[in-house]
Amino acid sequence: MTTSTITAITIGSTLAVLVIILALMVGLPQYGVWQQGLAGQAALAKAEQTRKVLIAQAHAEMDAAQLRANAIGIVGEAAKKYPEYRQQEFIGAFAHALESGKISQIIYVPTEANIPIIEAGKRR
Repeated sequence: MTTSTITAITIGSTLAVLVIILALMVGLPQYGVWQQGLAGQAALAKAEQTRKVLIAQAHAEMDAAQLRANAIGIVGEAAKKYPEYRQQEFIGAFAHALESGKISQIIYVPTEANIPIIEAGKRR
């Protein structure tokens, strides 16, 4: 190889290294900005999705509360129209407690007009 060829290769490789360095100096900050922009967009999309989920849950809870209120109103109307409804509910709950074993003993208390008779044995 001649000196002019070696000089040309040296100048060419030096220029190539300088071009690569300049490209990295310009490109790396641009890449950082681009990457941060994508990270910001991802965070925004996640926040929006979380917000939508919370809104959907709140609507579901509100609908459930309205349905519960309607059910309570229906039960209240039935109790007003049919006084024996409460007695039937009590008997049903009592039967369920007996079946499940939550009640092990039944004690009968004599009453008169739904008032317990305290001195039942002393009556003539």
